[in-house]
Amino acid sequence: MKIKYLVVIFLGLQCFTGPIFAQAYPNRPIKVIVPYTPGGSVDNTCRLITDQLQKQLGQSVVVENKPGASGQIGSIEVMRAPADGYTLLCHASSQVYMPQVVKKKTYDAEKDFTSIAQIGYVPLAVVTYPKFDANNFKDFVTLVKKSPGKYTWATSGLGTASHLSEEMLNRALKLNMEIITYKGAVPQLTDVMGGHVSAAISPLPGVTSFIKSGHLKVLAFTSDKRMAAYPNVATVAESGLPGFEMNSWYGLWGPANLPKDIVKKLADQVALALKNKTVLDRMNELEFEPSTINTAQFEKLVKDETVRIGTLAREANISIE
Repeated sequence: MKIKYLVVIFLGLQCFTGPIFAQAYPNRPIKVIVPYTPGGSVDNTCRLITDQLQKQLGQSVVVENKPGASGQIGSIEVMRAPADGYTLLCHASSQVYMPQVVKKKTYDAEKDFTSIAQIGYVPLAVVTYPKFDANNFKDFVTLVKKSPGKYTWATSGLGTASHLSEEMLNRALKLNMEIITYKGAVPQLTDVMGGHVSAAISPLPGVTSFIKSGHLKVLAFTSDKRMAAYPNVATVAESGLPGFEMNSWYGLWGPANLPKDIVKKLADQVALALKNKTVLDRMNELEFEPSTINTAQFEKLVKDETVRIGTLAREANISIE
C-alpha cells in the first residue's frame, strides 16, 4: 500500500514539476535574424550584442543574415515565427521607418512585433570617395547644384535612415541626385569608395574604419552637434540646413504577443550586456551611444517615430512602390 502511495506521489510531482522545467528559457539555441548583409552597421552592432548575450545566457545565440527588400524579408520571417523567444529580430530604425514610406505595407511595426529593447544609436556620416572635389558639405552642395543630374547617392536600402536622409537633403536643398539602392552597407560603401557612386549617408559603425583608413572622406554628420572625434567636421545643420538631425538607432524585437516573462528576461540581459566593459569599449570606438531606456520607453519610441516619420514622408512626398 505504501508503495502505491509513493508511486501516486511521484507521478503527482512529475505533473507538477514538468511544466516548470519545460518553461525554462532559454533551453535551446536562439536565432537572431539580421535583415542585411554581413559586415554593415546593423550586422556589426547586433553581433557585438548577441556574442555577449550568448555568454550571459549560457545558450547559443546564432545570427542569421537575411537581406533583401530593404530589410523586409528578415522582418517578415520573424513576424511569422512562433512567439516563443527563439526567433528574434535585430534591426535598425528602418524597421519602423519602412512601413511609413511604402505604398503597400507588408507589416505594422507596432502591431506585428514585440518591442524588447533598444540597443543604442549613432549619427550618420555624409561620405564620398577620397578624390572627390569637395572637402566639406557646403562645397559638395555647390558642386552638385552646378551639374544637375550628374551626381548620385548610394543607400543601404529603401526606408533606412540613410535613404530618408538622402531624400530629405535632395528635397530641402534641391540637389536632384539619383538614389541607387544596395542590399546593405558593404556593397553600398564599396561602390562609393570606388567612385562608382558620388556619395552616401551611412551610420558611423559601418563607416568609421573606412574614414580612419582614408578610404572614405567625411563631409558632414547628421547629429545635432559636432562629433568629439571629428571636431573639424561640421554638421549638416551648420552647413546650410538649420535644425536638420537624423540618427540611426538599433533594437531587438520578437514576434507579436511574446510572453512578458521572456521579454523581461531578454530586456534585462540586453541592459546587462550594455554595461559590459568590452562591449562599451567597442561601442566607444564606433562612436555608438548605448541605450539606457527600458522596454516601455522603447515601445514609446517606436510609437513616436512611427508618427514622426509618417508625417515627414507625407510632407516630403516620399513613397516607395
